[in-house]
Formats: sequence, structure tokens, C-alpha cells
Amino acid sequence: MTYLSNWTPIDVAPEAGPTRAEVRALIDEAVRHLSTSERARSWSARDEEFSRTLGARGWIGITWPREFGGEEAGHLARYRIAEELIAAGAPVAAHWFADRQSGAMLLRYGSDAQKRRFLPAMARGELYFCIGMSEPGAGSDLSALSTGGRRVEGGWKVSGSKIWTSHADHSHYMIALVRTDNGTENQHRGLSQLLVDLASPGITIRPIVDQMGEQHFCEISLDDVFVADDMVLGEVGHGWEQVTTELAFERSGPERYLSSHVLVETALAAIDIEASDAASGLVGSWAAEIWTLRQMSLSVAAKLGRGENPMIEASIVKDLGARFEQAVPRDLQALCDDTSFGGWDEELDETLNFLLGTSVCFSLRGGTREILRGIIARGLGLR
Repeated sequence: MTYLSNWTPIDVAPEAGPTRAEVRALIDEAVRHLSTSERARSWSARDEEFSRTLGARGWIGITWPREFGGEEAGHLARYRIAEELIAAGAPVAAHWFADRQSGAMLLRYGSDAQKRRFLPAMARGELYFCIGMSEPGAGSDLSALSTGGRRVEGGWKVSGSKIWTSHADHSHYMIALVRTDNGTENQHRGLSQLLVDLASPGITIRPIVDQMGEQHFCEISLDDVFVADDMVLGEVGHGWEQVTTELAFERSGPERYLSSHVLVETALAAIDIEASDAASGLVGSWAAEIWTLRQMSLSVAAKLGRGENPMIEASIVKDLGARFEQAVPRDLQALCDDTSFGGWDEELDETLNFLLGTSVCFSLRGGTREILRGIIARGLGLR
């Protein structure tokens, strides 16, 4: 039995790119040695060899132009691959941010030289990026960041710190949002995005161990780090407009509602839906929410494919998706107290315990619930 034998999703529109069967065959080979709880790490688990394997198939940066290492497929073809990878709990973290958003940002705002320098290596699964947005003193208020870049001959000297930079200790570059002009009262003005080489002098990367003993969050300190002018992404002072586009890529994909899917899949193999109303009700609610979130997420992918910036829609997907992902382990735990549930085993127990502990961060990463709802309210004219 393969890991997805009981899950038949609604397929996306047929586009260039691999079929689901091709993607599943490759993933089966990669995850067959992993336990269910290891696969429950979802997109926070990394395996650089697996990333290079995907790159050799042309499945990283599949939407990018061929001259930059891509296959010129549509965004829904990428969605199909991403959906299968996340649902299976494949170890994708090494290349994930580059494929999901950093590469897309380079394509939209980067110079031709930047595209040629970075994108082909990203597409091969050999060059890894992390996200340089959040800061220790700014919390979820991204516009309050204080990491600053001062003008020097040939570029910028950057000082400050970034936090929640997942897998920075294994990454090569970071797209950092930096305040390059302190002379404006509008916090959204005077921000720029810089391509920072993480091997540069003046950079210190400190991994942060979370309550589950995992070590993928990092804090990055920058002490007069030099960034050359040709490493400015887009235009100086336009960082806020650019980063809102980046957040739409970050917040809307299948990883925003499938992070607990391995637990769903494992539970479905154990639950007898005829055993109780509680069991059948839980399975029905899961199915309805996954279907709805998937349709919403797909609509955002289609908008991104048309070059739009669906910031509000992406925020809704992220907010509702995180709520669902966090509810899955809690709901299953409640079902386990029902005496009619007899499908408990060690594998399910281990996976449930892991997700009960780690899912608390799902509503923090990518934007807290409060910030997202503020964005949604403003977009709807409610504040």
C-alpha cells in the first residue's frame, strides 16, 4: 500500500509538467524508509539529495523560463507537485523557500544578471534561500523593522537582526527586508530588499531549538555586512510593495492546509466511520474543510499565475488553513476519548503527540492570526 492509496484529490487543470502518478512514484521511493511521525515533519524536513533529485527532474522552478533553468509550465503544474510533496510529508525544506517565493521574486523584480546568477542553481536544487523578514523587536508588525542599511561606496552596510529565518543555518542566501531610508515618517516607506550572502563577514547564525527539540528556526545577526549595489532586489525604497507580493506567494500554497495531512491519512486508516457519530462527523468535517481550502488555495495560485497580487485572498487561506491544521490533532485527541474508537496504535500515537506539540506554531509562521485578520479587515473596508 502506498502512502496516498486512500486519497484521490480533485485534479488541477491539465498543464505541462509531470502527472500525479509520476510524482507519487518518486515520492514513494523517497519516503518509504521514513516513519509516519518523520513524515509529519512535512515541509520542515530537509534532504538535500532529494532536492537535487527533484531538480534533476525539472520539478523545482518548473514555472520559470527555460533560459533560467525552468520548464515554462503553469502555476497549477507547480501546485500539483507541491500538493503531492506536502501531503506525503516529503523532505522538501532545503529548496522549499527558493522554489516557492525567492525564485518568483527574482523573476519579477530581479535584474537579468541576478536571474542568471541564482535561478539555474535554485532549479537544480543546489542553491538554498531563507526569508529575512521578521525581527526580534518588531514581532508581527513587519513595517516596524529596524535592521538598517547605510549607504557606502559601492553598496550598503547592513546591521540588525532577523528571526524565524527557517533553515538559515543551511542556506546560502537571504532576501532581507531592510530600512534604507530613516528620513520618512511613513513606516512603509524607505524599505528595500537585499540579496544577502550568508557567508559574508559580519553574519552570525544561531539556530533556535523549539519545544519539540527541533532545530530549524534561526536568528541571524548582521554587523556591518556589506551588500553590493548589484545585490539590491528591485528598486531601492520599494521594499514594502515588493514584500507584499512575496507574502502572497508565502501564505497561499497547499502547505498552509496540509501540514497535518499525514496525521489525517494515518487516522483515516484507523478510524471506523461507522463506529460512532463522532467518528463519522470528524471525517466528514475534515473532508469538507480540505476540499474548501483547496479550492481557495487553487484560486490564489491561478491569480499569481496571471501576475496578480492576491494579498487579501492569500491571507484568508493562511488564516483558515492554520486554524484547520491546528484543529486536526486536537479533534483527533478528543475522538480518542470516545470508547468506540478502537484503532489506536503506537504509530498514530507518536504522530499525534508530535503534531499536538508542534502545531502551536502554525498560526505564527507566515504571519500571526491577528495580523492576517487585520489585513483582511482592511481589504474588506472594515477598518
